Amino acid sequence: MAEDDAPSNAAAETKPKGKKRKSSKRSKRPKGAVKHTTTLAYPKHPILKCLRIPQAVLENGAGKECTDREAANYAGIGWSGPVAVEISSAIKYGLLQRPSAGKVEPTDIIRRIVRPQKTTDRIDAIREAVLKAPLISDVYKHYRGENLPEETSFLANTATESFKIPADRVAEFINVFLEDLEAAQLLEEVAGGKKRVLDITHIPSDVSGVSTTTEDHLKKVSKGVTVEPTDTCFVMMPFAHPIGGYYASIYEPAIKKAGLTPVRADTDIFATGKIIEQIWNGLKRAKVLVAELTGRNPNVLYELGLAHALHKPVVLISSNEADVPFDVRHVRVIYYELTDPFWGEKLIAKVAENIVSAIKNPQEAIQFPKE
Repeated sequence: MAEDDAPSNAAAETKPKGKKRKSSKRSKRPKGAVKHTTTLAYPKHPILKCLRIPQAVLENGAGKECTDREAANYAGIGWSGPVAVEISSAIKYGLLQRPSAGKVEPTDIIRRIVRPQKTTDRIDAIREAVLKAPLISDVYKHYRGENLPEETSFLANTATESFKIPADRVAEFINVFLEDLEAAQLLEEVAGGKKRVLDITHIPSDVSGVSTTTEDHLKKVSKGVTVEPTDTCFVMMPFAHPIGGYYASIYEPAIKKAGLTPVRADTDIFATGKIIEQIWNGLKRAKVLVAELTGRNPNVLYELGLAHALHKPVVLISSNEADVPFDVRHVRVIYYELTDPFWGEKLIAKVAENIVSAIKNPQEAIQFPKE
């Protein structure tokens, strides 16, 4: 039975007279459990629309494990296929868990949502649930620190091409994704009515100073991407401090994390001869490029134009939208906030991911694709 289909009641069978039904051996399942043969990869319900059953188990079932049917009864809901899907969504968010086959029980996440003990408990728990949800979490991490595409079709293309969501499910997925971001307060309005996805991926770092959350996501993004030891990433940025100092502290480690060799004109390729020729050759040799647009440095903008003319994938970065030229704002841009105490760690992780993403899906980072 597909997860989306309502379970049908077994029709009463007429027993032929004088004959005994042969008993068939079947695996025993707890009463009230539902057999699922297919599942959705992501929760079909937005998080706020699948709180009622976990909350009912917590409040009316004393928070003890129970069957799916019992959980529905606690919520005063008649048993049906859609209810089974709702329970499945709650499990994907981590609101319910299965302590044993056919049984569910509420988790600490739902307890913090419905019984918060401090002012931030509810929103923190909702955010944790959204970051647990399959595919919802991946697409969030893809766009964190960026503006959401203004055209829904761009978001739909990313969902199908980068995350393999079936075309007939894309509209449903986008609705769930956007409702989840709103519920988790992960969207902020910026100039021009655009919506920017907040980056809350920082967690206490391990002993090596690396966030396991972003490390795991980088591994996912890197699947299928081949990088050679000789591949370079050319960085276009101002040389003067403070921004010039980001090369060593941010961009070099980010590029190395992505598996490429970082190159910047003033430190790596400047020599005798025409500077512009050396820059041109550095741009041409690079597999992917990074452009730090903060401050609208004229040399950076000139090099960006050359990169676009070469049909090179470019990762765009800025600390504010006003410094991003109007004619490239439709391309993915990473925005960082210097007031965030973890901005450096977040930016390193995000730049590394976008470099790999630009190699994997160059159409997202190329201004003028080759005809």
